[in-house]
Amino acid sequence: MRRRDFLSGVIGVGGAVLPAWAAQGSPGLAAAAGSAVRSSQPPIALTVARGLWRVRGRAGAAVMAGGSLPGPLIRLREGQRAQIIVRNAMAEPTSIHWHGLIVPSGMDGVPGLSFPGIAPGASFAYAFDVRQSGTYWYHSHSGLQEQSGLFGPLVIDPAGPDPIESDREHVLVLSDFSFLAPERILALLKENGEAFNYREETLAGLIAGRGQSLRQRLDWARMRMDPTDIADVTGAAYTYLVNGHDPADNWTGLFTPGERVRLRVINAASQTIFDFRIPGLDLTVVAADGQAVRPVRVDELQIANAETFDLIVTPKDRAYTVVAEAADRSGLARATLAPRLGMSAPVPPLRARPLATMKDMGMDMSGMSGMSGMSMAMRDPANAPGVKMGPGVEMIAPMPADRTGEPGQGLEHVDHRVLTYRDLVALAPNPDPRAPGRTLEIHLTGNMQRFIWGLDGVSYGENPPPYAFRAGERVRVVLVNDTMMAHPIHLHGHFFELVDGPKGHRPLKHTVNVAPAGRVSFDFTPREGDWAFHCHMLYHMACGMFGVFAVRESAA
Repeated sequence: MRRRDFLSGVIGVGGAVLPAWAAQGSPGLAAAAGSAVRSSQPPIALTVARGLWRVRGRAGAAVMAGGSLPGPLIRLREGQRAQIIVRNAMAEPTSIHWHGLIVPSGMDGVPGLSFPGIAPGASFAYAFDVRQSGTYWYHSHSGLQEQSGLFGPLVIDPAGPDPIESDREHVLVLSDFSFLAPERILALLKENGEAFNYREETLAGLIAGRGQSLRQRLDWARMRMDPTDIADVTGAAYTYLVNGHDPADNWTGLFTPGERVRLRVINAASQTIFDFRIPGLDLTVVAADGQAVRPVRVDELQIANAETFDLIVTPKDRAYTVVAEAADRSGLARATLAPRLGMSAPVPPLRARPLATMKDMGMDMSGMSGMSGMSMAMRDPANAPGVKMGPGVEMIAPMPADRTGEPGQGLEHVDHRVLTYRDLVALAPNPDPRAPGRTLEIHLTGNMQRFIWGLDGVSYGENPPPYAFRAGERVRVVLVNDTMMAHPIHLHGHFFELVDGPKGHRPLKHTVNVAPAGRVSFDFTPREGDWAFHCHMLYHMACGMFGVFAVRESAA
């Protein structure tokens, strides 16, 4: 790769934006860390404005950074001083959150919590020391702007040799685009939590023997729950994109046969979990959420909202279809890896729609006398003593299980290997080997029909007190999902260790997907400041599944 080609895909000196990395037939990015923006150079300039983005030949309203969707790729280097000036050219406030970056609280970009936001016509100068390397991204934390397109990739090169060797890099930003305004989507969800579920169980399917039995359907009906309710917003409202390109565009990334190609995959979708695979190619996972892991070979992996994974592939002299299938099977994002532009490979059909099970309700039916017994157990507040019961709590899972060894909803029965969280082993030793001094249990709660979401039964709009921590203490957090929906939970300003990993090399994550009726435990060391803690399903967060970790030097 020529240096000129590399720089054409990066926003750097003076804010020049030439996003070749996302263009059709992209040659990719050079892996040369020496080309990164340095602290001696002028600040990066990023302008946020409203505009139009064409999807399927039609122009849709968007909020964009640098005039593109996704926004410009920002490439930095570990150890430098980053200076990024964000100008707001809109008539509404905005913000940028540096997702996964370890920055001071005041630079984290959450309006009303860590800074006041960026007023219309104003600018804000973000400045922070870059303390890590890997694949990250940035996005708005103002209203629903993220759904409208205000997000982009962020790549940080290591200060020394990269432990992940590759000959070429491609950044793949996955997203969900809608011609419906996000405020309209939210209003429809508030009217009916299943507003976008157009593929409910039918009589014809029952007669044909597809899906559940008649007894199972009657049981679910008595509970007023729908086993097809896997995703709140589906392909009925979304077009799924790769680097801003819809499936018909067939975004193509080029390679030379035999190269080790690094794919930096970012799920920037607002409400979509993707199942990612490349038929005919082995995928070697080498990093999760920007942190290097011991290489693990898989055929597919589920990528929740806000997660990033780095993969190594070694393609031959042929085209390969990149498939990012929505977890509810209502659509897919499609791209191509090829040695020459114009090549393509078959696009596999959508697989069978998954159905929720008793396990997704936190219920092992053995020893129970049918749904009535389960119904009583699910509504027993004694199963969650820390939860405030009320209209925002539709159910309490009586037997939530650790599901970190499972491949993800809808991938339980595929005939190939799928990544699980338990496959992840940190490449470097964990930085804080201390045992936790205390445990905090947090319940993820909600009412799916009324579309109310919260933590411990309380929505953020009810002004709950923050979760209090002392800086430097070691804490174990146990997340219990008392709902039938998956929740990708993100903690700002920190990495945490998933407890089920091997001691001393537990995987470091900033976002973890908590399966329906699942439990996830992580250990972390709090840093001083006020830090957002929330579900990264945008509409879940907007409707209450948001909290604050308040970290002080002394006990609160």
